[in-house]
Amino acid sequence: MLYPGQNASYVTGSGPSVGRTARFIELFPDKSVHFLHLLHNAPGPFTPEGDSLRSAFYTAKKFIPLPFLPQTNDCMQYDILIIGGGIVGLATALRLKQQKPGLKVILLEKEKSLARHQTGNNSGVIHSGIYYKPGSLKATNCIRGYNELLEFCQDNGVPYDLCGKVIVATSPAELPALENIYNRGLQNGLTKIRKITREELREYEPHVAGIGGIHVPYTGIIDYTEVCLKYAQLFTKAGGVLKLGEQVLDIRTSLRGAEVVTGGPTYSTSLIINCAGLFSDRIAALTRPNLDVRIIPFRGEYYELNKNKEYLVKSLIYPVPDPNFPFLGVHFTRMIKGGVEAGPNAVFAFKREGYRRTDFDWEDFSGSLAWPGFRKVALKYWQTGLGEYYRSFSKAAFTRALQKLIPEIREQDLKEGSAGVRAQACDRTGGLIDDFMILEDQFVINVCNAPSPAATSSLSIGRTVSEMALKRFATVPA
Repeated sequence: MLYPGQNASYVTGSGPSVGRTARFIELFPDKSVHFLHLLHNAPGPFTPEGDSLRSAFYTAKKFIPLPFLPQTNDCMQYDILIIGGGIVGLATALRLKQQKPGLKVILLEKEKSLARHQTGNNSGVIHSGIYYKPGSLKATNCIRGYNELLEFCQDNGVPYDLCGKVIVATSPAELPALENIYNRGLQNGLTKIRKITREELREYEPHVAGIGGIHVPYTGIIDYTEVCLKYAQLFTKAGGVLKLGEQVLDIRTSLRGAEVVTGGPTYSTSLIINCAGLFSDRIAALTRPNLDVRIIPFRGEYYELNKNKEYLVKSLIYPVPDPNFPFLGVHFTRMIKGGVEAGPNAVFAFKREGYRRTDFDWEDFSGSLAWPGFRKVALKYWQTGLGEYYRSFSKAAFTRALQKLIPEIREQDLKEGSAGVRAQACDRTGGLIDDFMILEDQFVINVCNAPSPAATSSLSIGRTVSEMALKRFATVPA
């Protein structure tokens, strides 16, 4: 620690890099802002010295009482500050105000509008919870969230359609995995699902080629952006504060709480809830420098069926997914506002918000390559990855993947559709985190992995996170 009158270069217990960093700040405060900003945003510890400097940064940040990012006098105080205006952040904000209206809650979103990324670029499916390991966060939150979402939509006039879906086995090799999915569904309380024969499958989807399947009547379709806008409306009506265009640059903690530095105001808060999606790991790393997961972006690309071919799909048609990957495979989805989507694939994206094949960001790309877990995944599944890239650039190859489910599909039946980017958490050992991951610190709750079915589960995840948060505010009047 620093004692009164002690030189900043003599931080107790620090190494030479910490001393040099501290001394630089002391001598050149005007330049230290830029230096520390670059150091903090470095893509990764490529060298031992780089790792040492990163440690120096966090130690200096913790102990040196000097400002290192631009500050303003506009510092506002809130009980809870939420980062991220996607569906999980908004659901959490709404739940907090519903459970404890007296709390001062603010939500910051870096974009000029809500639901711009994962929430606004998915296929709009209401998931049943059939795939998920019983007892996992995904399973418990999906089942509870499913019921809460339907009730919310009914109460607030948000349209949805429980059109059902079929999961289709196209070869005998897929039947054991299909049986496992069926058993998981029963364990998760989905008593209305049923196994169907080839003939019964054709009754639900006349154009599907399969040897058997599962009918899931619980599955539906919805517009999650519309859900988000309703969450936001109710949150602000309850007294919550919503700020758009506010990008978080840094977080500073002290014994009294935390300060969140943005490009505009600085906000003081007792608790931060990180729901930053594709950037959740970078926000978490501001207060957890040794975070053992990284977000790896995977782009999912869609085609749409031409209008005259939409009759080929009555509801939703899914394949039996590969159990080695946390993706469900290319499928057909009838959309709530009309039309039928086909996809997505899953290709490594060179930019976290890269929705086009040509999008590239050096920090995002090099950060992924520097992560040892991603390198292990790439080495283990390089053939699968190349296949996904081939389908990305070859419409013929994408069409062949779809023909496994509907043989009548032809290239000319498809037009290029939208794309989304999934935030997939990857640990240091190369594990692709399949379950939701929520990490709790003294002043921060980090939602570090919330992939599908997070939209379906949003109100339940929001309740889970808000309950974690409210334990800290037991004395605040309701």
